[in-house]
Amino acid sequence: MKANPIYHIPVLLKESIDGLKIRPNGIYVDATFGGGGHSKAILECLNEEGRLFGFDHDEDAEKNSFSDPRFTFVRSNFRFLSNFMDWYKIKRIDGLLADLGVSSHHFDDESRGFSFRSKVDLDMRMNRRAGINAVDILYTFSEKDLADIFFYYGEMRNSKAIAKAIVTNREQKKIITSQDFLEILRPFLHREKEKKQLAQAFQALRMATNKESEALKELLTQATGLLKPGGRLVVISYQSLEDRLVKNFFRTGNFEGIVEKDFYGNLKSPFQVINMKVIVPQPEEIKRNPRSGSAKLRIVEKNGIREN
Repeated sequence: MKANPIYHIPVLLKESIDGLKIRPNGIYVDATFGGGGHSKAILECLNEEGRLFGFDHDEDAEKNSFSDPRFTFVRSNFRFLSNFMDWYKIKRIDGLLADLGVSSHHFDDESRGFSFRSKVDLDMRMNRRAGINAVDILYTFSEKDLADIFFYYGEMRNSKAIAKAIVTNREQKKIITSQDFLEILRPFLHREKEKKQLAQAFQALRMATNKESEALKELLTQATGLLKPGGRLVVISYQSLEDRLVKNFFRTGNFEGIVEKDFYGNLKSPFQVINMKVIVPQPEEIKRNPRSGSAKLRIVEKNGIREN
């Protein structure tokens, strides 16, 4: 049961496992298996009656799976959580952990096209068996749709200008590699913010390729229905859009953050927020793993009388 230490270093490991408040005989889901670091820690808290399901739609993550009678690896996007829980005849779960974002492996593996430092074809699909890739998006999406991608997913103020440049360039020259994309972006970059702006642009294209925001909404909605009263959701996010979706949903039960109250003025939400102040990595962890620097951990517990 040995996870690959190179694939991905689990972020906020102790804090997220503590946040799950694991019951030894409970049923848990690691929605983002990756290198298996979080899953391994969860299994260490379970007895022989406990069960853990690890979801990941990346073929490389499946290679990190381990043999344990309490563990089941599910080769699928976590947006199909309910379908697979039904398949495995699981009616309720005691907790779910999701470590969002991209594994270190994906940035380090140049063939995947996630990094602006590589010189390979832009693919960016987490699951290379399905869906359109980043090149398809750059070639087929309208100027407005492209502008929306860079504005909403990358929070780039010059998104309209970037979208127009992509449409103009694709009529004259093929946009296939990360370097082709970088050359289009270059006129819109400020020297002192170049790396940050490139990261924002590549992040936006990756999120659109994998429909990450839509998948996150589906996961949280389905997990709420599956979670037992007293069960917990633990989510680690790395960028503001995802964190805002998680924060709103955890506090209000909807993604818009609209506060609804009952007749007596009490907040209507399926959850009790465990940490009102977001949990972030300590300086020691950031030093060991610089990619953890933007991580934000949020924890909620489902309202109701806890089941035995």
